[in-house]
Amino acid sequence: MKMKLSSCFHGCTASVSLPGFVIFFIILPIRYLEPAQFTVIGPGHPVTAVVDEDILLPCHLSPPMSAEIMEVRWFRSHFSSLVHLYRKGKDQTEDQMPEYLRRTEFLKDGIRNGSVSLRLRNIRPSDKGQYRCYFESTSFYAAALLELKVAAIGAAPLISVEGYQDGGIRVMCRSAGWYPEPEVFWTDFAGQHLPSLSETKSQWDNGLFETQTSLIITETSNQNISCYIRSTLLRQEKESAIYIAEPFFPKDSPWIAVLCTILVILVFLIVFIICFFKTKEKKAEEHRWRKCLTEAVHVTLDPNAANPHLSISADRKSVRRRRPGDTHQGLPTPHKGFSYSPCVLGCQGFNSGRHYWGVEVGSKGGWAVGVAKESVRMKEGAVIRKPEEGIWAIERQWSGQFWALTSPMRQLSLSTKPEKIRVSLDYEAGLVEFFDADNVDPFYSFPLVSFMGEKIHPFFRVGGAGAQLRLHP
Repeated sequence: MKMKLSSCFHGCTASVSLPGFVIFFIILPIRYLEPAQFTVIGPGHPVTAVVDEDILLPCHLSPPMSAEIMEVRWFRSHFSSLVHLYRKGKDQTEDQMPEYLRRTEFLKDGIRNGSVSLRLRNIRPSDKGQYRCYFESTSFYAAALLELKVAAIGAAPLISVEGYQDGGIRVMCRSAGWYPEPEVFWTDFAGQHLPSLSETKSQWDNGLFETQTSLIITETSNQNISCYIRSTLLRQEKESAIYIAEPFFPKDSPWIAVLCTILVILVFLIVFIICFFKTKEKKAEEHRWRKCLTEAVHVTLDPNAANPHLSISADRKSVRRRRPGDTHQGLPTPHKGFSYSPCVLGCQGFNSGRHYWGVEVGSKGGWAVGVAKESVRMKEGAVIRKPEEGIWAIERQWSGQFWALTSPMRQLSLSTKPEKIRVSLDYEAGLVEFFDADNVDPFYSFPLVSFMGEKIHPFFRVGGAGAQLRLHP
């Protein structure tokens, strides 16, 4: 059946079937629709990240539209300097720069509205600089530029007395682990700045800065001084103070000889006491170690207390970061693990007695092992790894340095890098110790603490790429 249409378009005449007429007017708007254009919008200000933590780099399309079938590319100075690529509906990692392998995650929750973010893990000083978020459809493309700033807060400054110089006492202030290069200054009791005698700054292989500055204090100058180290990017600072009493300043007096004699005697007594207690402590450590060998516990990992991005072995003895292609592990319901930090607790909890267990940490990646209060996993947000938050642990950073997670952190100078660690917990004594393999002496012990009657669990964190922890007897 056909019908005749007269003067349908500017006097044209057409004879079409009724179904064809309907289809014509459905297709007509699509056929003459102009290709959609868009603008890519990023953050209106630089994004600041902290070393060893994760950061989100957001961008979106304006007007909002689906980017599911578009190409979304994150790159640095050149189009080929690929940080992350999303194309044909999935992530493409073949041409990714080596320094970003397994460190990026493309978040697609809002991709139907043109909103995406790139998560960059384990921030390094070398990550700072400009990034471009690039969208490309079949007929149009655009990009947005954003800047990433990187910062690190170092250890609290350590002030030491170096000796006598120029009629006064020379003091040195040291601190390490800062980025970018920090500001360093001295102040007196009234807060007035004091001129430094010398100042040196050096940069480690991992990009972090160490600073040293010295000052001469005289008897007529301020004897109560403070050393400040300030982050120029985060506007945060750390301070240490020292006070030197008048008797310590050099004087032409017969009492100086008497004072020196007394100091020599005191030093001799102190050395004798230290040697005595070290010998006694060593015997106590040997006794404690032998007793530990009979108190080893069988520790397994608790999937209910694990970050979703961790992969736990079937025997619950090994954990690592989840890799692309890993089979998804279903988490228990309700899940009470760590939501924002790559951590997991042991199934076993202790509220009395002495216990120890072994962890094979290997030689790659970053990790942390120790003990934690049971309540740690219930806290909101990222886990802050320090005793005040209920965690006593040591850490190996991606740079290969070992740290005790005290407050502030303390770098450990180890003659050999341990690949097997024994963790020892004495609940009643409030003692947490770490041993290298079968050595009798611990390479680090936390100051005595009180666990306040709360149950304590083995604690593990898998930080950098390549890290894998495995429990062993």
